[in-house]
Amino acid sequence: MKLIIVSGLSGAGKTVALKQYEDLGYYCIDNLPLALVGPISRRATRGADERYAKLAIGVDARESPREIARFPRYLERLRARGIQTRVLFLRADESVLLRRYSETRRSHPLARGNVSLQEAIRAEQQLLAPIASCADATIDTTGKNLHELREEIQAQVPGGGAGKLIVQLESFGFRNGLPDSADFVFDVRCLPNPHWEPTLRKLSGRDAAVAAWFEHHPEVQRMIRDLRDFLERWLPAFRKQDRAYLTIAIGCTGGQHRSVYVVERLAEALRANYEQLSVRHRELWNGVERRKPEGSP
Repeated sequence: MKLIIVSGLSGAGKTVALKQYEDLGYYCIDNLPLALVGPISRRATRGADERYAKLAIGVDARESPREIARFPRYLERLRARGIQTRVLFLRADESVLLRRYSETRRSHPLARGNVSLQEAIRAEQQLLAPIASCADATIDTTGKNLHELREEIQAQVPGGGAGKLIVQLESFGFRNGLPDSADFVFDVRCLPNPHWEPTLRKLSGRDAAVAAWFEHHPEVQRMIRDLRDFLERWLPAFRKQDRAYLTIAIGCTGGQHRSVYVVERLAEALRANYEQLSVRHRELWNGVERRKPEGSP
């Protein structure tokens, strides 16, 4: 059994850390009472429940002070039973925590009655000191954004994310706005547009007739080669950084012809080296059904 105990100051990124462990195949439980960690671990070591073979739990200021004070004793017992246990503690500067709480308008678990937010943060530091002192790794999230924190969490797991880059190729139309969370955005509106061909207007870049039309335009094939060469050169660098996801967005005016065709061709070129590659055509999907390409069942 592998057990990760994630703790830290409220607002320092514990929820993000747990979510990242979930993506790495751990069964995650937030705010699990420490008294229940032993029974769950015994169940896992007996093979009674394979879900808990890789377990990540969140422990924070919501636990009782008495139980937190006993944390070193709980940890010692777990390791004495041969359970691979690792403690990760997240912290951030007080000024950053104050700003994060003011932006999210969340309530601090210790800010009750006449206790100010600043007083609650300082009280929490003292409360969680027994856990912080046992940490195998401490991550300071003061200057980190969401992506940087995820990458550092992956670095805490041997082989976490290494070679497991999930690539999404997405076509879209600029007239409907940029896609959310795109890492690369490429504009192909400079290419010839089949929209002006009456017989192709209602088709998409996935249809054979449109593909044949594009194949007769050298500039389209040149664009695809350049994009393919760029991605083949730089995607391995992201994979080496234990990056989990990378979204590459290709846009044209309406997201129906040019961007769709380019995405399909890039997918064909990259799929050999990136098994976890997905394709999404945003403008061909209305939330209920996708228009099927010509000749498909």
